[in-house]
Amino acid sequence: MKPILIVDDEVEMRIAMSETLKHCGYPVETSHNAIDALNKVKKNEYSMVITDMTMPKRSGLELLKDIKKLDHDKPVLMVTAYGTIETAVEAMKHGAFDYILKPFKFDVFTFVVERALAMSEEKKYASPPRPSKSHTKESPPTAGIREIITADANMQKLLGIAENLARSKATVLIQSESGTGKELLARFIHAHSDRADGPFVAVNCAALPDTLLESEMFGYRKGAFTGAIQDYKGRFEQASGGSILLDEISEMAPALQAKLLRVLQEYEIDRIGGRGPIAVDTRVIATTNQDLLQRVEEGSFREDLYFRLNVIPLRLPPLRERKGDIPLLADYLVKKHAKRNEREAVSISAEAMEVLCHYNWRGNVRELENVMERALLLCGGNEIDPPHLMMGAATGILPDIAAKAPAGKTARKAAKPKGGIAAARTDEAELGIEVGMSLREVEKKLIFETLRKTHNNRTQAAKMLSISIRTLRNKLNEYAGEGGLVELDDAG
Repeated sequence: MKPILIVDDEVEMRIAMSETLKHCGYPVETSHNAIDALNKVKKNEYSMVITDMTMPKRSGLELLKDIKKLDHDKPVLMVTAYGTIETAVEAMKHGAFDYILKPFKFDVFTFVVERALAMSEEKKYASPPRPSKSHTKESPPTAGIREIITADANMQKLLGIAENLARSKATVLIQSESGTGKELLARFIHAHSDRADGPFVAVNCAALPDTLLESEMFGYRKGAFTGAIQDYKGRFEQASGGSILLDEISEMAPALQAKLLRVLQEYEIDRIGGRGPIAVDTRVIATTNQDLLQRVEEGSFREDLYFRLNVIPLRLPPLRERKGDIPLLADYLVKKHAKRNEREAVSISAEAMEVLCHYNWRGNVRELENVMERALLLCGGNEIDPPHLMMGAATGILPDIAAKAPAGKTARKAAKPKGGIAAARTDEAELGIEVGMSLREVEKKLIFETLRKTHNNRTQAAKMLSISIRTLRNKLNEYAGEGGLVELDDAG
């Protein structure tokens, strides 16, 4: 993994941030000023940069601008003890990933770092937006994160409806569970519309403070507030002639809901500090994993805005309602992550596929993707078997599947265990998991075993277990209080 560069003129803060990230398993380099940091960025590769805002000679904001000129996609996290809304707007306007104030809790700090790296990785491997096509067994999926992979009749019908309505200007509301692919469907609609050549602009309504979200959505005039040194076109203006995705619309503050309603009614926006309305030609697609009508009844979401958004309501079915797609998706995801990790593609055994098809998938396609990436990394041979999924304790069906396995195949596998990272103690018996054992004990054993297999690399272990590094660290702290880390003295 490429190191993270930390830039701060305060020695104590620089050391504190560095040690925190090292403890989480990240490689780190440090710099004491912006000039030195820029030289390092020019010479070396970094996964992200974390910089203080106020430093002598050259500020963090100037460093941010310099970095973005070199690599526009490089995530930069701004840290400062002198924060105002104006400086936050300025930093975000020039491409900062996020902005946090000193003093901060290091759990919050590591969470933001994890999110920045995850989003950067996803963006790196995303293919350019293009018209997406559904895939069937006769038409296998090819590489491309923007594609919608399905052979399910209901999904095919939904995509047909989406393609037909894409040519209209009507507002679309997609209400579905997390992980079902709401943004993919929004991009599908945009790609099949007569606006496909125009911009597709996404706004996460839950990711920004209300004041910052307003300026991001509607823009501002020069001099509207301290730090507004030039006119700024908001996301609605940026998306004019194309489509705007309002993700997690249920989290928008009531005051902004009123302004959004006016945009949908009048097709015009008002910049902060502006002298008059500005016409916009933007198609709105809103998504949420909440029941908006229930939010209306609770009084947290405007009824008039709900009906204005809900012109064309769409619902993506959860994965448990389209289990026929699981083999297709699992195969696609294994190939995708094999390419990302520079590994040879592997097959999925019939037993492992049965585990996947019987699981409930509360996290939907996102959860399936995590499981398949983990299985690929654990698999040392050319076939993914049930133990590589590490789902036995969660599903409770592995013993039944093992009983159904042909005797010859079971004997063959026992005689020739596969090598690699999963060769040692991967099944439930070898882990010491027994019927009647508490879920806490099962969880503890799985965590310890995963840490052993990754040579106590917590970042890799958390990825395999599909949990955050913060969650893993909290679990280990709990076990430490119980004397549970005796076997992991070098856990880092």
